[in-house]
Amino acid sequence: MHERAGAIPSDTIGVLASGGLDSSILIGHLLRAGRRVQPFYIRTGVVWQADELPALERFLAALSKSDLAQSDLAKGDLAKGDLAKLMVLELPLADLYGAHWSLTGEDTPAADSPDEAVFLPGRNALLIVKAAVWCQLHAIGELALAPLGTSPFDDASEAFVRDFEAAINRGCARGVRLSLPFGAMNKQQVMALGRGLPLQLTFSCIAPARGLHCGRCNKCAERQAAFREAGIQDKTVYAHV
Repeated sequence: MHERAGAIPSDTIGVLASGGLDSSILIGHLLRAGRRVQPFYIRTGVVWQADELPALERFLAALSKSDLAQSDLAKGDLAKGDLAKLMVLELPLADLYGAHWSLTGEDTPAADSPDEAVFLPGRNALLIVKAAVWCQLHAIGELALAPLGTSPFDDASEAFVRDFEAAINRGCARGVRLSLPFGAMNKQQVMALGRGLPLQLTFSCIAPARGLHCGRCNKCAERQAAFREAGIQDKTVYAHV
């Protein structure tokens, strides 16, 4: 896989990537299907992004290695796709979120907190609009998002995505379709698609410790459960076990 120069091919699909398990697996899944993938990362200034973005870059670099198709990671099929260079877009949220825990790092939701505790107001709308407009301006007809069908958040639902798609395409010469490839799947099904990918390079922590997954936050608990329930060895290094 390599980045092609010149005009963007018409079969390119954008992917909103966080560096976590779901969006990283989505990238690998699309590459295995032979798609040219344009990943997007939206830098908002939340505390974990200093470690999350480098992790995403390492994961993408592993997928892009010329010898990857011969490795146990790819099982011979990732060479079908074509991975474009990561596009990092800026969307600072300090003026909007103020003293929110995601910016201060204080009172971060712990492992035993409910999923609702990690909800970030307007997160999906804010992230989608930057990547979607980039796609419109560069004639990319589809932007894939990684929410699962089991997501508890309404702004990750099919209904929200369809309404948002209609709104951002109104008055635009080139529309972009928002897709949810994992929208009818649960975590275990998605993890099964990730077998053979370097999942240890993904990043899911909201309270990193010395660049490592803390092992104590809500997202680390979710990550550990995902590996355990899928029967996949968790090679993640946690600061606390």
